[in-house]
Amino acid sequence: MSIVPPPPLVGRATELRTLIDAVTRPPAVVLVEGEAGIGKTRLVRAALDRLPSGDRAVLLGYCHQIREPFPYGPVFEALRDIRGRLPAAHRLNPVIGALRDHLPELDGALPPSPQPLDDPRAERHRVFRAIRALLAAVGPAVLVVEDLHWADDGTLDLLRFLAGQPPQGLAVVATCRRDGVTGPPLGRAYRHQPDTTSVVVRLTPLDASGVASLVGALLERSDLSPGFVTRLHERTAGIPFVVEELVRSLPASPPGTDDPDALDRAVDRAGVPLLLREAMAERMAGLSPAAAAAVRAAAVLRLPADERLITAVGADPAALSSAVLSSSAFGPSALGPSALGPAVVSPAALDPAGQGLAGPDSTGPGPVASGAAGLAEALRAGVLHEHPGGRYGFRHALAQQAVYDVIPGPERRAAHVRAMAALAATDAPPLVQLAFHARHAGDTDAWVRHGAAAAQQAAALGDTALAVEVVEGMLDDPDLPVRNRGPLVLMLSRFAATGLSHQRVVRLLRQVLRGDFLSRGVRGEVRLNLGVVLSNQAGDAAAGRPEIMAALAELTDRPTLAARGWASMAMPEWGAESLAEHAEWMARAEALVATADNPELSAAVLANRASFEMTTGSPGAFDVAARLPADDPRTGVRREVARAYCNLHDSATTVGLYAAAERFGREGRRLALETGAQYPAFLLDASTIRREWLTGRWDGLRDRAASLGESATETPLVAVDLWLVLGLLALATGEWEEAVRQFHRAGLDAPEARNVPVVTAAAGGLVDLHLARGAVNEAAAEAEAAVARLRRKGVWVWGAGLVPPAVAAFARVGRMETAAELVDEYAAGIAGRVAPAAHAALDAARGALAAARLRHADAAAFFARAREAYAALPQPYAAARAAEGEAGARLALGDRAAATGFREAAETYGMLGATHDAARCRRVLRDIGVDVPLPRGGRRGAGTLSQREREVARLVALGRTNREIADVLFLSTRTVETHVATVLRKLGVRSRTQIAPPA
Repeated sequence: MSIVPPPPLVGRATELRTLIDAVTRPPAVVLVEGEAGIGKTRLVRAALDRLPSGDRAVLLGYCHQIREPFPYGPVFEALRDIRGRLPAAHRLNPVIGALRDHLPELDGALPPSPQPLDDPRAERHRVFRAIRALLAAVGPAVLVVEDLHWADDGTLDLLRFLAGQPPQGLAVVATCRRDGVTGPPLGRAYRHQPDTTSVVVRLTPLDASGVASLVGALLERSDLSPGFVTRLHERTAGIPFVVEELVRSLPASPPGTDDPDALDRAVDRAGVPLLLREAMAERMAGLSPAAAAAVRAAAVLRLPADERLITAVGADPAALSSAVLSSSAFGPSALGPSALGPAVVSPAALDPAGQGLAGPDSTGPGPVASGAAGLAEALRAGVLHEHPGGRYGFRHALAQQAVYDVIPGPERRAAHVRAMAALAATDAPPLVQLAFHARHAGDTDAWVRHGAAAAQQAAALGDTALAVEVVEGMLDDPDLPVRNRGPLVLMLSRFAATGLSHQRVVRLLRQVLRGDFLSRGVRGEVRLNLGVVLSNQAGDAAAGRPEIMAALAELTDRPTLAARGWASMAMPEWGAESLAEHAEWMARAEALVATADNPELSAAVLANRASFEMTTGSPGAFDVAARLPADDPRTGVRREVARAYCNLHDSATTVGLYAAAERFGREGRRLALETGAQYPAFLLDASTIRREWLTGRWDGLRDRAASLGESATETPLVAVDLWLVLGLLALATGEWEEAVRQFHRAGLDAPEARNVPVVTAAAGGLVDLHLARGAVNEAAAEAEAAVARLRRKGVWVWGAGLVPPAVAAFARVGRMETAAELVDEYAAGIAGRVAPAAHAALDAARGALAAARLRHADAAAFFARAREAYAALPQPYAAARAAEGEAGARLALGDRAAATGFREAAETYGMLGATHDAARCRRVLRDIGVDVPLPRGGRRGAGTLSQREREVARLVALGRTNREIADVLFLSTRTVETHVATVLRKLGVRSRTQIAPPA
C-alpha cells in the first residue's frame, strides 16, 4: 500500500473562488452539490482555509444517514462550542433562553429560559427565532452543514428559516448529494431572498487532465502516460475520491519511467477495478487482523462510533475467555432469543472490570486492548478517520459501503448481533440503530419491536417525520412478515393524519391498499386516514375526498369512524359537490351519532354542523354554536370544541362577522392550549391573518404572513390564507407578478382541489389585477370560470370578493346581460343569509353595473350604500374602493364633491399602504386640476426619501423598469427617471441594483 501525501484540490479553481466570494459577502446561502466522492467537503475545507483573516466563527454540523429523534441536531452540534464568542447573557436577546435545554454546554452563558408554550408549533417557531438570534450574537460566522441529503425535515425547516431571514453576518454553507432527487435540496418552499447572496456550486467529475493532475500530485510524478491517464479516467469516472483510493492501493514504490506500461500492470496486479470496494479491499489487506476487525466493525455500525462500541462489535467471541463466556451476562438477551447462533454480548460482559477482557491475571492483551490497538492502526493508515466528539468512522460513505459489502454474510450477521447487544446496554438505547442492526442480523421480531418503539418514541418527541420514515422503511422491506404489516400500516396512517409530512406516506399507503392482507375494518381506517392526509396536509381534496368515500364503504361495521368520515365530507369548503350533497352527508353523520354513545364523536359532528351553518350564513348558526359543550370535563370533548371555535372563527371571517370571529378565536385558542389541539390553533393563526387584512390591520402584516408561512411549508391547507393575503397586498402595491404567484399558491393552481372560499377570493383578486392592467378579456375569462365554480357549489355568500370585479369585467367586454344576470343571481343567493360582507358586496356590484350602463346617479347611490356597509363591518380597503366608485359616478354627474371623495379614498389607501390605489386616485385629482400633496412624515434630513421616492425605490428594488413603475404609480416615464436619480443620489449608490427596499 503506497504512502501518498494529502490530496490536493485539483480542477476546482473557479468553484473555490465562487465559494469564497459568496462566504465573504454575507448574508449568504451556498449549496455545494455533487455526487458521492466528488469533493464537496474538500472544497468547503479549502475555502475555509483561504478565507481572509478576521474574527469569523466557523461552525460545523453533520447530518447522519441513521439518525435518532433529535430535531435540528446538526445545527445544535455546530453551536456547542461558541461560548467564548458570546457577550454577557444579559446582553443577549431574551428569546435565546429557549435554547437552554437544547445546548446544555452553554448553560450559564444564555439568558433564563422563558415560560414554555403549550403549542408545539409556537414553541418550534420560538426555537427557530432563538437560533437566528444566537447566530447574530456570535457575529460574523460561517455555518457549515454537511450531508444535507440526510437531514431530517425539522432541520430542513430550520435551514429554510435561516436562509430566508439570515443574520447580517451569517453565511450558510451546505453540502449535499442529489442522487436522482429532482427537487431543490432545501425543498420547493425555499425562495431566494433578493438581499441575500445565494449561490449553488455544482461539482462535476474531473476531466482527463484533472485526473492527471490529481494522480501526478498524489504520486509526486509528472511522467504519467496519456494512455494510462485515459484508462484511469475511464475506470474512476473522474470522481476524485475514487481516484485517490485507487492510487493509495498501488504498491508503496510504484514503477518508474523505464517501463511506460508499468503503472497499468501495477493496477492490474493490485486488482483495482472501477469500483471503490476493490480499492478498499486492497488497503484492508495491509492491515493487521485487529485493525481489519476495527474497520469491519465501523462498517457494520455505519455511523461514527466511540472506541468502546467499535471494540465491542469487532471482538471475536472465540477469543473471549471461557470464564467471561460462561458468565450470566451471556444468557438470553433482553432482545429475545436469536436463532443465529452467536451469543448476545453486552459491553459490561466484555469488560466487567474496565481493564480489558483478558482480566488482571491474564497474560497478553485481551480483546479490548487488542481492539484499541487495531483502531489506532486503522487511524494511522488513514482507513478510518477521527470525527468530532471522540468518534471514529470512515471519511466517506462510499468507503464504508465498500468494506461492508465484502464482509462474509455470517460474519456480518454476527457483528450486527454484537452491535445490538452493545447498543442495548447503553443508558439511552438508540432505537433506530437497534432496529437497523436487528434487521441486518436477521432477527425479525427484534427488528419489528425496536422499529415500532423507535417510531412511537419519535412521535412522542414531536418528530413525526422520523416516525413516518421508520415505519415506511419497514413497510418498504419485502422481508417484513405479512402478520406485522397491518399494525404498522395502521400506525403509519395515524402518524400521517396528525403530522405534517405526507409526500412519502401517500405513495406507500396507496401501495398497501392495493394489496389484500388488511382486514376490512383496518383497510377502511387506513383509507380514511389517507383521504384526510390528501385533503388536509397535501391540500388535494380532488384526490382525498374519493378516498374518504371509498373508506366509508369499508367502515359499515365501524359507525364511529364512518360518522367522522361523513362529517368530514360534509364540510362544503372542499370538493366540487353542491351544498345540497354536503347537507345530505351531514345528516348521515348525525344519524350515526344518534346511535352511538360517544360524547367525543357527538362533539366532533356538532362542531362540523356549527361550522357548516356559519360558513353558509345560516340564521341559526349561533344557536348551533351555543350548544357546543365548552365546559365538558372530558379533554377529548373540549378538544373537539376547540376545533369548532377555530373553524367558526374562519367561517365568521368569511361572511364578515368580525366581532364574533374574534370571540370565537379567543375561546378556540384558550381551549386549544388547554387540550393540546395543535392543528386547529395553527389554522386559527392563518385565518387571523386574513381577518386582519380585511379589517385594515395592514401594518407589518406582510412580514407576519410570511413568517407564519415559513412553518407551513408542507401544509398547503394551513398556508392558503397566507398566500391569499400576500397576493392581495401585492395587488394593492402594484406588484403584479408577485400577486399572480401568490394567488396561484392560494389555490388557483388547482382550483377544483383547493379551499373554495379562498380560491374564490383569489380569483376575485386576479380579476381585479387583469382589470388594473387593462387585460379585460383575461379578466372576463377568469371571472366566468370562478363564477361557474361558485354557482356549482351554491354558497353565494362566499362571493363577496369575486362578484363586484366579475360584474365590472363582464361590463368592460360588453357583456351587460351577463353582468346583470350575475347581480340578480347573487342577490337571490344571499337573500336571508347572515353575511354582512356579501350584502355590502351586492351594493358594490350594483354600483359597478349602474356605472357601466351610464346610470351615474344610481351608481353613486349604490356605491354610497356599499361604502357605509363596508365601513360598518369594518372593511376599510373595500370601503375606499366603494368611495372611489362613488366619486367617479359623481364626477360623471359634474358634482364638485367628487374631488373630496377621491381625496378621502386616496388618504385611506395611503394609510393602509395601498400605494397603487392611492396613486390612481391622485392621478384623477391631477386630471381634474386638484393639487394633492403626498403625505409627509415630519421633518426629513437631506438624505431622507420622500413618500413618492420611497414608492419608487421599492419598485426599483423589485426589479421594475421605469416604464413599469410609471404604470403602477400613474406617472410619466420622465418623472420616474427624475425620482430614480434622486433616490440614487440620496442613498449614495451608483446602480439601481444597489437599491434595497425601504424599511
